[in-house]
Amino acid sequence: MSYLQTHFWPGGTEEQYWAMIKVLHPETGLPEGQHSHTSGPTEGGYLISVVWDSKDQSDAFMNTLLPALPVDGGFAGAPEARRSGRPPRFNLTLYID
Repeated sequence: MSYLQTHFWPGGTEEQYWAMIKVLHPETGLPEGQHSHTSGPTEGGYLISVVWDSKDQSDAFMNTLLPALPVDGGFAGAPEARRSGRPPRFNLTLYID
């Protein structure tokens, strides 16, 4: 089942985002199992939204991502996390302010 995941870094910037992408994403494109990756500045920080083949693939990437933080010039620490109270069509994990 597809899995939607968002990450929100309070105070995050475009420059920090690109520093993270340069280090954590493969040069050939998206990580294995990731179908969509959108991002941008929003009120109070930086928001990233991704769609994975499955929650397992998302978890595997997060297990690589979180220990690699902080990336020099990138976001510091883990994103803020919130979860939806009811699962819609996707398994939904929200990291928002």
